[in-house]
Amino acid sequence: MSIRVVRLGSPRAHGEGLRVGTVRRPPRGVPKTEYASRDLYDVWLPELAPSEALLKEGLAVSDTAAWRRFARRYRAEMKAPEKRHLLDFLSALSHQTNVSVGCYCADEQRCHRSVLGELLADHGALLA
Repeated sequence: MSIRVVRLGSPRAHGEGLRVGTVRRPPRGVPKTEYASRDLYDVWLPELAPSEALLKEGLAVSDTAAWRRFARRYRAEMKAPEKRHLLDFLSALSHQTNVSVGCYCADEQRCHRSVLGELLADHGALLA
């Protein structure tokens, strides 16, 4: 059992489990009934996405220093009690079943999902 960090829209891996979209906005132009069949996500959990303000800043990240600032601010947002509870929940779930979390970004190294994976590990999640 584990959590896998994925790019939403990528083909599902065998045994990936429930796919959770940790994005601020649902995909444009895609009917809700098609999210899962298009390998986007089964469940939307925008509470684990960066805030709107931070998301705008993150889209403009162009260098290492800016990325570090973004990651630091995202980590700070994830310290809020309701966010910590979700991280704890997903971490505990990873000990019982397979789950995947993800975002649309092409470059995982400059995407909040890379930090989210670290945060989940910090909360005791089993990562794939």
